[in-house]
Amino acid sequence: MGTFLVTGGNTGIGRATAEGLAARGGRVWIACRSVAKGEEAAAAIRAATGSSSVSVLQLDLADLDSVRSCAAAFLALGEPLNVLVNNAGVAGVHGLTRQGFELMFGVNHLGHFLLTSLLLERLSASGPARVVTVASDAHYSARGIDFAALRRRARHVTGLPEYAVSKLCNVLFSQELARRLAGTGVTTYALHPGVVASDMWRRVPWPVRPLVTRRLLPVTEGAKTSLYCATSPDLAAASGLFYDRCAERRASPVATPELGGELWRRSEEWAGVGGDEAGRA
Repeated sequence: MGTFLVTGGNTGIGRATAEGLAARGGRVWIACRSVAKGEEAAAAIRAATGSSSVSVLQLDLADLDSVRSCAAAFLALGEPLNVLVNNAGVAGVHGLTRQGFELMFGVNHLGHFLLTSLLLERLSASGPARVVTVASDAHYSARGIDFAALRRRARHVTGLPEYAVSKLCNVLFSQELARRLAGTGVTTYALHPGVVASDMWRRVPWPVRPLVTRRLLPVTEGAKTSLYCATSPDLAAASGLFYDRCAERRASPVATPELGGELWRRSEEWAGVGGDEAGRA
């Protein structure tokens, strides 16, 4: 099965994804903020699957220094990396990352952009390899990207418009990465997991939270499309597409190559990486 790294693999969709990969015989690395919580999840996954190959890395996507440390720690292991699952995310939060970016953009996109960039060489060397990014159908409601707004706190009470922009960034990133990695043996996939009862909704203000979280899917259902994109042989020749319920779905028309290219250039600048680290120019 190979080696998998799952961000946010200690809870919610990420944990269900990590467990599914471990059950299939994969070597799984969980990357999350709390090592203690990660170890608890890893122990539970090992017990549930009988796998001894579930381990933990520390990763705070709201701090680019932590992202660099996580990537360095993984690379130092000397292991292959067959699939990177950019799963972790936050919604409905108000704040800034350590480097001063709107928190949902910083965690959902920029932290993952940097992590992927730093691991691309290892992914390429381990090919065929995949980068799976958990986006959302919320990206359809984003009308574009106000790049100036990405440097200030979310202004809406629910934070949902800003969340939609961060998810549009996920889709654009996956598309642009596919264009830059064409022919390298590394393929990319973005997906909507369904509206899932995960911890990402915990900071949505209470008066609004019941409206956002009603009729949610269990996390095991939410992980199905992640697992499909990470492992299905049917997708081996596909790259840069968007998936929902284990089937291809047309992404928002707002997700254009032009906008993807602009987001990429700004992300490189903000994350402090160049063309060699972040894919071919």
